[in-house]
Amino acid sequence: MNSTPEWITRSVSRLRPSAPAADKAGDKLAKSALDKSVTDVVAKVAVPRSTNERLAATLRRGQEALSPRALRRLLADLQEVVAPQVSEIEGGRRAQAVAEWYAKAEPEERRDMWLLMCEQFAPDATRFKSARQRYEAAAGTAEEGQAEISLRRALVSPRTRLLQRFSAFPEGMRFLVDMRAEILPLLKADKRLLPLDAELEHLFSTWFDVAFLELRRLSWDSPASLLEKLIKYEAVHDIRSWADLKNRLDSDRRCYGFFHPRLPNEPLIFVEVALLDKISSSITPLLDEAAAPVDITRATTAIFYSISNTQTGLRGVSFGDSLIKHVVETLTAEFPRLRTFATLSPIPGFRAWLSKHAGAMLERLDDKRRAELGRAVGFEPPQATHLLGAIDKALELDARSPVRQMLLECAAYYLGREMQEGKPVDPVARFHLGNGARVERLNWAGDPSSKGQKQSYGLMVNYLYDLKRIDKHRSLLAQGKVPVSGDIDSLCRD
Repeated sequence: MNSTPEWITRSVSRLRPSAPAADKAGDKLAKSALDKSVTDVVAKVAVPRSTNERLAATLRRGQEALSPRALRRLLADLQEVVAPQVSEIEGGRRAQAVAEWYAKAEPEERRDMWLLMCEQFAPDATRFKSARQRYEAAAGTAEEGQAEISLRRALVSPRTRLLQRFSAFPEGMRFLVDMRAEILPLLKADKRLLPLDAELEHLFSTWFDVAFLELRRLSWDSPASLLEKLIKYEAVHDIRSWADLKNRLDSDRRCYGFFHPRLPNEPLIFVEVALLDKISSSITPLLDEAAAPVDITRATTAIFYSISNTQTGLRGVSFGDSLIKHVVETLTAEFPRLRTFATLSPIPGFRAWLSKHAGAMLERLDDKRRAELGRAVGFEPPQATHLLGAIDKALELDARSPVRQMLLECAAYYLGREMQEGKPVDPVARFHLGNGARVERLNWAGDPSSKGQKQSYGLMVNYLYDLKRIDKHRSLLAQGKVPVSGDIDSLCRD
């Protein structure tokens, strides 16, 4: 018999309840010599009652937000949303009424609604078990196709239908995206919420597929309400003023965003582009409000210098790959002379990484270079603390300084070699390399701002999108090899 398909394995994992952390804590307490009364108190605090227990109870316990009666009433309201005899329109109206209650509810009361969605609208485990046994028995027979259909239907939870009804009323999509944004920070502390989060992410991946998104150019002539959102959501280089924003929307710039028809005035992600005659090495001139616009008729290079996701609730839903592809196509149609597409990107995780790995990087040096570095920092042999102290004010280092060279080599190694679970450790590198770019060039003092120095000692990096080699670069990354230019490869000093 063939092995169980991956889609079944993934689905089964959602049905298996994980052992509550509190149970493990209870086991340890039972084995200890603690007083029984203390154990009872700890257990009551640590082990929250399930919604099944609370729905069957009479009184509220401890920190529970909704009383059993109020919880039963809320469950009835949710069940009425998905009642079989209710039409889509009526179901959406009932969902809207629940959303209006939710808007006035306290955070803990909202959590109670999430728990009801998780525990009271889960797939029927008995039905699934039966359907799975039928599917496995039918493998390789003429009944296999029908058995698979039955199994897939058994995996669809009532929760899916419930969330679909919430998406039916005009502000429903906004409601669900915002609700997930509230849930995400709580997942580590409360694993009971994981099924609801997984369901929302799965639905969003379908509802926000690129086929349903619209690419729009944002300009100085766009509605003020939309421009205000660019200021609000800019995540890479803060927009300081309206004059700053106007500079980013000038004649030699382009800004594009993806929009969804159910969130018509909300950019889901947007990218800022500078049109130049070469790859940029510093963010300073790009953000200089007094700089004269470039003659775009002579532009040969498009620099993506800021990409911002705007909706926390859509975490895990990827837009970036499609956005860059669509923007490249749009720019090429408007400016046939464009040949080079690259980024000017921050390296947000570098300084924190180096603070932990400076010692290991020093161990990679040969005796000659270790001695040179030691003389430069005033300690022989140099230790991690000496290196970190010397680069604390990196922008003051001379171009020929061994310390400066060492910092560049560390950055190249961080971007070009350091991997975790088969992916680059730096989040921005992970994004661009995953989209088929390569690490092209490091730029000293690329971002001299306090934020740039805090993240990466002022270093910035160019990722190059070579349109003819994107698939090759993705293939290399899948093999655990980061695509890099010759200059970056030399700096890595393998």
